[in-house]
Amino acid sequence: MHRLGLRGEFELCPLAGAPFGRQLRFVNAADAKNIVDALESEPELLPQALQEAGGLLLLKDLNEVSGEPSLMLRLSQLLGPIVDNYHETGTPASMVHQRVPEIYVVSNAPPVNRWPPPPPDPPLCPDGTLPVTFPHRRGWHTDQSFRRPPPDISLLYGVQVAVKGQGQTLFADCAAAFDTLPASVKAQIEDLVGIHVEYGANRSEDDVRSQRSLRPLKKHERPQRQPVVRLHPVTGRRALYLCDGAQMDWVDGPLAGMGTGPGSDGAKLAYKLMTHLTQRQFVYVHEWDRGDLVIFDNRNVVHAVTWYDAENYERTLWRTTVSGNPGAEYDGERPSWLPDPAD
Repeated sequence: MHRLGLRGEFELCPLAGAPFGRQLRFVNAADAKNIVDALESEPELLPQALQEAGGLLLLKDLNEVSGEPSLMLRLSQLLGPIVDNYHETGTPASMVHQRVPEIYVVSNAPPVNRWPPPPPDPPLCPDGTLPVTFPHRRGWHTDQSFRRPPPDISLLYGVQVAVKGQGQTLFADCAAAFDTLPASVKAQIEDLVGIHVEYGANRSEDDVRSQRSLRPLKKHERPQRQPVVRLHPVTGRRALYLCDGAQMDWVDGPLAGMGTGPGSDGAKLAYKLMTHLTQRQFVYVHEWDRGDLVIFDNRNVVHAVTWYDAENYERTLWRTTVSGNPGAEYDGERPSWLPDPAD
């Protein structure tokens, strides 16, 4: 635990039960507006805390954000020069906050009506713990990896949360996972490329196994290639950068140059890497409380959502997405996800 800031107003503390990440606490009890004001007075403090936390940072009891959502936007603006306006990204209007279009709404309540994934089968490990490791646990991804350039950082805020033991969000440390790979595997994957695609393009692992018909994609919907090993532009650490089957292209991949589809060498290696990456030693399970804000760095963290009883509990999270420093590889690229006027 140590103090941050010119006046030592913030403490960076261990995150309970986590192999990585930190909790950022305001020493002087205050509401969310006072905390945001204090962070804005030292704009380098929040990015510094996220970096020291290994890309995963928790702030608790920011309950006032629910009534003043612009506070979440102000925090997001401290982490990078671009905060997505979801009215400009093709996102359905029902999933965009009515007052702050930079907020993406994830909820089972109307008008969003987005229900959680089914529980894994079986729902618990033999020792009674929550499954986290792929492929027992599905849904591992990094936000919008199907974009070039991909986003840097996401912020998730708990407006309404499910009962404890349900609706958790899992986070895995891709940098630590890369560090522990055998040297032979590091050499094998150093220059590999993954092919990422948005869910719903009919190119996922499940789509291919189910032999669903391909649909034509517009230019801004097409799969995008990303390095399997990504160099973080701030920390200089290498990290695994891939998702499980739902957000990878299994028609032309999932790994470029290693065959295509479920029986390919690329599929076997992708499974091997995802299983390694999501071992319990790299995973933090976040049990949500109202007012929690979790900040995570998509450049070296993947995450997954868990099942909750959506018929009896309402769960609403807000998300913002920050961009602007993806790394030198993406210098000068036009955003791939913006529709071409000619389309």
